[in-house]
Amino acid sequence: MATFVQPFSEEQTRILINLQQQYEVWMEAERALAAMPYNLVRKEVNGHSYLYEVKDRANNARSLGPWSGERAATLEAYKTEKTQWKERRDASKERLDETCRLYRSLRLPLMANSAGAIVREADRRGLLGTKLIVVGTNTMPAYHIEAAGLIRELPDETQDCDLAWTGTELDEGSQPIWEMLKAVDSTFTINTERSFQARNAQAYEVEILAAPSRIGTIFRTDRPMPIPLPEQEWLLNGRSVDHVVVCRDGQPARIVAPDPRWFALQKLWMAEQTKRNALKRPKDRKQGIMLLDAVKQAMPLYPVNDAFEAALPGELSPLFDRWKLGNL
Repeated sequence: MATFVQPFSEEQTRILINLQQQYEVWMEAERALAAMPYNLVRKEVNGHSYLYEVKDRANNARSLGPWSGERAATLEAYKTEKTQWKERRDASKERLDETCRLYRSLRLPLMANSAGAIVREADRRGLLGTKLIVVGTNTMPAYHIEAAGLIRELPDETQDCDLAWTGTELDEGSQPIWEMLKAVDSTFTINTERSFQARNAQAYEVEILAAPSRIGTIFRTDRPMPIPLPEQEWLLNGRSVDHVVVCRDGQPARIVAPDPRWFALQKLWMAEQTKRNALKRPKDRKQGIMLLDAVKQAMPLYPVNDAFEAALPGELSPLFDRWKLGNL
């Protein structure tokens, strides 16, 4: 077989298991803190006391009503809960940071820093795996881990971040994508020539993609607004890959990525599209072939059997046949 998966050592495997567990504890605390009000304070206005909810660092706030015993209890409960979650977050982050250092020292697959910051914020906001998944080359570290080894020579360099919208319900008036991106970097703006793309001051690009069946669940004011792409429907099929990795800066990030079989075949399909950037097509082809090889060799949860082949659409069946025959 052309593609060779070098199995992880026992120590590497142990670190990956610990990383997943520690990340989940830390992220639970991060999500809990994110769901709480930014701050609650007692405030004097014209000689009267009120309980205020502070919205942000700019001290935008709204009154929750005149001060009372009930509101005093609300403030005390808030402070206690916030302190508990902060302590849990900080303690778990210490253990997590140590595991991340060991992860890097063992030369396990790394994710780009900028992409990691974006998916980490998406996870903190509860968007990752529910409304957004990672697509494009940033998926590769997760596929290495799913294969329980290093997929030799699998292309994994990228200078951008591609995310696919997978939400199934419309949340009226919400802008989850834009709010998430601005929380990561306030310099993000929309590319006026490509409405599905945002760029920051360092020219780092984030593209949002969507299948036609899902684009209707993005509220019209959210940004970037993707163009519906029929080939994105394929990436909704099968079983997602879900793994925690470490970025080059030593910070953790969770990747939820498409079923590797469907992702690989979509890559092979893209490699044959003349509309595709000619400079990207060779990498698409190499990724598709090597990933399918690795799936067959080392990903038992994703069988490339007769049942899978029978489910393929007409556009992908010939590519699958050519891969089986080694004619790609």
